[in-house]
Amino acid sequence: MCKADAVLPRHRAASALLAVALTVVSVTATGCSDDSKAAPSASPEEALAQAKEALDDTSGVSITLTTDDLPDGVTGVESAEGVGTHAPAFDGKLTVRLSGQAFEVPVVAVDRKVYVQLPFTPGWQDIDPAEYGAPDPATLMSPDAGFSALLPATTDLEQGESVRGGEGNSEVLTEYTGTVGSDVVTNIIPTASGEFDATYTVTDEGELRSAALTGVFYQDSDAMTYTVTFEDYGTEKDIAAP
Repeated sequence: MCKADAVLPRHRAASALLAVALTVVSVTATGCSDDSKAAPSASPEEALAQAKEALDDTSGVSITLTTDDLPDGVTGVESAEGVGTHAPAFDGKLTVRLSGQAFEVPVVAVDRKVYVQLPFTPGWQDIDPAEYGAPDPATLMSPDAGFSALLPATTDLEQGESVRGGEGNSEVLTEYTGTVGSDVVTNIIPTASGEFDATYTVTDEGELRSAALTGVFYQDSDAMTYTVTFEDYGTEKDIAAP
């Protein structure tokens, strides 16, 4: 009996110690998970500077530009998608609304020329994209006049929440908001005017994942929003004139 009585408390003590250990491990694991979602320590200005550097340094990237509220009666870009490189060059397609109808237009921009396949017209043509309310797509990768130029020009920056996203929820995405002037936005849409509300999403690796700009992009029209996404950093593609 004495031996049994001696063993029992030791058994209970070991069980209690094991329970405490498991609790500590559980709390530690939870803490690690929460830390992975913690807001970055860099200031908003530093975060956007890092995002600009990443976009300027990459060989190429997949770009999409979309809007759901292009004003009626406006000749402008409804969407665009393709690959931009620092040649600079672009290979993709634009969807342009012209006279109330939307047309999908294959486009190649390289060597300061923009080639398109216009609807109902055979072959490729060299055009001035400004006539369609669009920029030279190749310049969108310019460090001085492209998408990345928006980042240092954005003022009144504020940091928002950090959430998980991306493929397999593997990225921590942090939102930044601010204001950017039309002197920079006209590089994206030439007819832009006034100030624009900007919302950027940046990954924990310092890559710009999306940019949303809201303001007046076309003369005599209401404010609208263009959303641009950036994927596949490091893309390599040789783009030549057709």
